[in-house]
Amino acid sequence: MEELRAKKGFICDMDGVIYWGGRLLPGVKEFVDWLYRENKEFLFLTNNSGQTPLELRLKLKTMGLDIDEQHFYTSALATAKFVSEQTHHCSAYVIGEPGLVGALYQCGVAITDKEPDYVIVGESPNYNYEAICKAVALVRGGAKLIGTNSDLTGPSSRGIIPACRALISPIEMATGKQAYFIGKPNPLMMRTGLRLLGVHSEEAAMIGDRMDTDIIGGVESGLDPILVLSGVTSRDEIDQFPYRPRLVLNNIGEIAD
Repeated sequence: MEELRAKKGFICDMDGVIYWGGRLLPGVKEFVDWLYRENKEFLFLTNNSGQTPLELRLKLKTMGLDIDEQHFYTSALATAKFVSEQTHHCSAYVIGEPGLVGALYQCGVAITDKEPDYVIVGESPNYNYEAICKAVALVRGGAKLIGTNSDLTGPSSRGIIPACRALISPIEMATGKQAYFIGKPNPLMMRTGLRLLGVHSEEAAMIGDRMDTDIIGGVESGLDPILVLSGVTSRDEIDQFPYRPRLVLNNIGEIAD
């Protein structure tokens, strides 16, 4: 534990680590107070593409946690950065929420359903059959298929719900094309997080509740991989994976203790 506390930077997942649905998880306030008290660099990294950093800040503020929006980075921002750098003045057909659409606009990506360069899929409550059919036609017509993240499921106030990879699967199956996923565990997003922190990977920890995104992302990016059991992964499930976290904690507050 002392090795973890000595790290200069902390990249933390949000769903299942900081909050679950609309409630803050145990130990989070103590952990954030510890981060500020010890002058640690930290970033809340989320695969959820629906909300902007400002919206995430306001969400946490309603739970009693006031954190500046510079400490948030989303898969929507990472996706927008990726496609705008791959193809200048590109266009995209988007299935997603305002956080994703806004990030794409800010990077100069035109939103259209007429011969777009990309079809980009994120989480969306407006996901429907007509949108799937449109996306299938565009991908079959030559658009490249992008997923904001590779999560199959995610936590919510209603329990476990389908996430991006589950939503994009019908498009992949109908077109025979495999999507490219931007969010965790893609090293693109992890390296961007480290650059935003301004620390080397050996000086940073990745704290998450998912073995298949957070922990493998930390392992492959050279960060100290720390699993918390406050989200979707149970202790019994850890042995199902060929890689392991260095530490397993009940919740993130144990670091401050």
